[in-house]
This record gives sequence, structure tokens and C-alpha cells, in this order.
Amino acid sequence: MVNINALGIIFPNTYDELVPQLVKHRTMASVPFGGRYRMIDFTLSGMVNAGIENVTVIAKKNYHSLMDHLGSGREWDLVRKRGGLNIVPPYAQSQSKVYHGRVEALYSIVNFLAEQKEKYVVISDCNVASDLNFAHLIDAHVKSGANVTMVYERAEIAKPITTDNYTFTMDDAGRVTEIRWNDYRMGVQNLSMGVIVMDREELIAMVKDAAVQNRMYLERDILGPSLKILHVQGYEYSGYRARIYDIKSYFDENMRLLCPENVAQLFPTERPVYTKVRDEAPVRYAMDCQVHRCIVADGCIIEGEVENCVLFRGVKVSKGAKVKNCVLMQGTTVEPGVTLDYIVTDKNVTITADKHLRGNESFPVYVEKNTVV
Repeated sequence: MVNINALGIIFPNTYDELVPQLVKHRTMASVPFGGRYRMIDFTLSGMVNAGIENVTVIAKKNYHSLMDHLGSGREWDLVRKRGGLNIVPPYAQSQSKVYHGRVEALYSIVNFLAEQKEKYVVISDCNVASDLNFAHLIDAHVKSGANVTMVYERAEIAKPITTDNYTFTMDDAGRVTEIRWNDYRMGVQNLSMGVIVMDREELIAMVKDAAVQNRMYLERDILGPSLKILHVQGYEYSGYRARIYDIKSYFDENMRLLCPENVAQLFPTERPVYTKVRDEAPVRYAMDCQVHRCIVADGCIIEGEVENCVLFRGVKVSKGAKVKNCVLMQGTTVEPGVTLDYIVTDKNVTITADKHLRGNESFPVYVEKNTVV
């Protein structure tokens, strides 16, 4: 089904504070993932695969890398005369300020929303990579007759997000009866995935009313107190997902992609994940190199030993180097005699000859962008 009657709104900065190291020079949406992708690729591709042809990205800060990655939206077929990809930076209006919550962000584009023709709005964050079928989600929302549909997964609340999460309580029909903010309970909960579907005109009315009352957060300040008035429906996502909430989760979720079954679930052939195309040469493997159970992106040069690693574009592992259990981002250079174990390097890091860096499974060591060690 082609959902041309829905537009998408993506928030790239919502969970930046959870991974301050990774977002020092970028947004959560542009955090590299899986060898060649960015986190926003999964949300944006999901919307495009559902037939959503009008997508707005509301940026907050550090959005240069995001704009460089998205460009005109050509890779997602979003270069269009009407709709397409629209990136809204902060201070888009003379009276605007950097937003704190979704309501403030939406209020900054309320006039833009009023000019659109689509009936429904799909709102999403970018801290979760998944194969969410947005077409099924919108269909379920329409059939339920609900004012709002919120996507959740059945999962335990990880310790780092006990102060930054939403959970739901629902009745037997799936109607949300309570929204909890910063839930710290143990065990499996109905944990929000940050995706909401609702009527565009209803959203505009809610945002205008909330702005007058200085309410900033959509779930906490608007939907939560209005559950007896609004029909808020839950939509369970039970597929594969990668939720990023700290360096360890980032490392773990990349490592999980070394399992072919997980790759097949996150990247189904019927709903491809699109990303920016870079014309890199194929991987060059030297005669004496050793590579075992790795994801190696285009442009890499492998001369040493690599095991259980995710290597992004343009990584060089020199002869005599041993790299194990690592995530090395674009442009990382590992010189001869280096030993790395449980290391995450950001872009353009150089590990000079004969250095030995070691983390462990519970505490992978992060090396900042452009660092020479």
C-alpha cells in the first residue's frame, strides 16, 4: 500500500545526551552504524518504503554531518517538486529559539504543517534502528479509529535510560490507559520506540494549545494527561531492533550484526535500507591478511589480522596489526604492530605503530574523532 496521505517528521537530536561522546560533532541521527549506514537511514527508509513522500527533519544542533549525509534526499527518492525532503535548522524563524521538547519543535513549523495536504503525520526519533513497517502502522492506526497510535516494544528498561524513557499501560483492546515517564521498574515493560501516528489537524491544534500553556513534551505534557479524552492506541513492534543509549549499547548492537540472522531481519530484501552512495573502491585484502567474522565496508585495506570487527569505509589495518572485537569508523588507520581489543574509534583516528589498546566486553574503550594515539 502506498501511504501518500501521510507525511513524516523526524527528530534527529532527541537522545543526544545519552551518547555525548558520539554526538560531539554530529546528531544521534547521523551516528554511523553497521559499517556503512547512519541511524536516520532506518527511519527515513522505512517511511519511504511505506510511500511517504513528504518528510521533514527538524534539526537542533550539530547538524552539519546530517545535512551532508542527507543532501537533497536523492538516495531516498525524495527529490520532488512537491513534498520531498525538508531539513529545518534551528532559528528557522526570527522569533524562534533552540527547542527543548517535541512541542516546541513542532510549534516552530506549525505554519508549514497547516499548508500541507496529507491527513496523517508520522513522528519518529532516531535512536532505534529497526525494520518497522510504517505502512502496516498507518493502516492499523486508521482501522483502530484512534486519535493517536504509539509504537512500543516488549523489553526491559536498560539502566542508562531509567531517566529517559516512556512506558505504557494498556487495556485488553490495546488502548493506552497510562503513560509513565522515566519508568525505573524491573522486568519487561511496554517501552516506547518514539514513533507516533496521528491526524495532522489534531496535531496542529494540540501544539498551538500546548504552546500557549508552555508545555514542551508531547507524551508527558499532552497525551498523558488527556488519555480519558483521547483514544491513544498502542502498536506493538516485535521485530529486530537496535536501540542506542550509551557507548556499550552502540558497541553491542554493532557486534550483533556479525550474526547473519540478525542482518537478515534488520535488512529484509522487500524493504531495503537506503543510504548515501559513496564511490569507494572494493576492499583490498593483502596476501597474508587474516579476516574472520567481520563486516568490512568498501574502501578498506586489510593487511593484518582482523576478527569479530565492524569496519566502516576507508579503514586501513596495516601488516603486523591485530584487531579483535572492535568497531572502527570511517578513515581509521591502524599502523604496524598495533593490538586493539574492544575498542570503538570515531572517524579519522590514527593508532600509531606498536600501541596496545584494550577494553573489555563490559567497558569498550572509545577513541574520539581525529585523535592520534
